[in-house]
Amino acid sequence: MSDPELSTILEAILFGAGRSMSVEELSELLEKPVSEVEGSLRQLQSTIRRRRDSALQLSDVAGRWIFEVRPGLSPHLPESFRADIPQRLLPAAALVAYHQPMAQSQLVDMLGQRAYEHVRDLAKMGLLDRRRDGLTRRLTTTRRFAEYFGCPEVEYRKVRSWFRQEAEKMGLTSAQLAASLAPEEQLSINEFSEESAGEDSLEAE
Repeated sequence: MSDPELSTILEAILFGAGRSMSVEELSELLEKPVSEVEGSLRQLQSTIRRRRDSALQLSDVAGRWIFEVRPGLSPHLPESFRADIPQRLLPAAALVAYHQPMAQSQLVDMLGQRAYEHVRDLAKMGLLDRRRDGLTRRLTTTRRFAEYFGCPEVEYRKVRSWFRQEAEKMGLTSAQLAASLAPEEQLSINEFSEESAGEDSLEAE
């Protein structure tokens, strides 16, 4: 029996992982060159697009690859099949969406040391992209984040605008929005500082 193609192995890994993975991560895991892994991912993406009535799509979300349900199928799925974000992670998710691109160090200033764990968990769920930026990380939302929260846009600047508009409709600042989402025993609104976040932490693009 011949060995399976690299694209087949990648499909199995990404499907089994249930989270986004970078080309570098897959390259290290499989001990294959980055260029070879990236080429096989593109090939796999094209193959899946050609599959008739496929329920899934392979997406490149901010440099990380993930299997997702095709957007057109989402309205037909039972609500119980939608993975829930643990409530403890919602304040971090809301703050990043509101202030992105946001330095992880500023999120730590706002939420304390638990921010590191929350960012890691949100990234594993495919909801946040965290890229090295000097001594910190640059945090932005992903396509999966936009789909989860029902945002009609996926580009992070447009997600930020939409999130701010939604908060404004409720008459909430980013700190108040984050505090309203937090578990009662975890956070109080006084722990958040609007000044520490600024308006656009890393926006220089």
